[in-house]
Amino acid sequence: MANELILIVEDNEKNLKLVRDVLQYKGYQTIEAGTGEDGVRLARERGPALILMDIQLPGIDGITALGQLRADPATRAIPVIAVTASAMTQDRKKIMAAGFDGYQTKPIKVREFMDAVRETLDRQAAG
Repeated sequence: MANELILIVEDNEKNLKLVRDVLQYKGYQTIEAGTGEDGVRLARERGPALILMDIQLPGIDGITALGQLRADPATRAIPVIAVTASAMTQDRKKIMAAGFDGYQTKPIKVREFMDAVRETLDRQAAG
């Protein structure tokens, strides 16, 4: 369906630009935050359809930010995909156990990444 609003929480400018450019090329609207705190605030203000969350962030990390989103009735239902350079099996298990709706490693593989975004949005729309 595209055109959904996606919040990208990423502190690395190159990673942010790649994700933003790919999403916008595919017709999605994007908003961005460089810290976990800003990500949580923007999620509350704008109610995006999906959040792409880096794990290693200045201030609170992505797992802590996810906890705050899940604790708030206004943002609890927004799907959140972890986008992280932490690719070890243990990291993935810890991240998924924290309650993320998906997991993508950096550097992103564009086709896999876009498939994950679409599948997560479709799952959310199906309720």
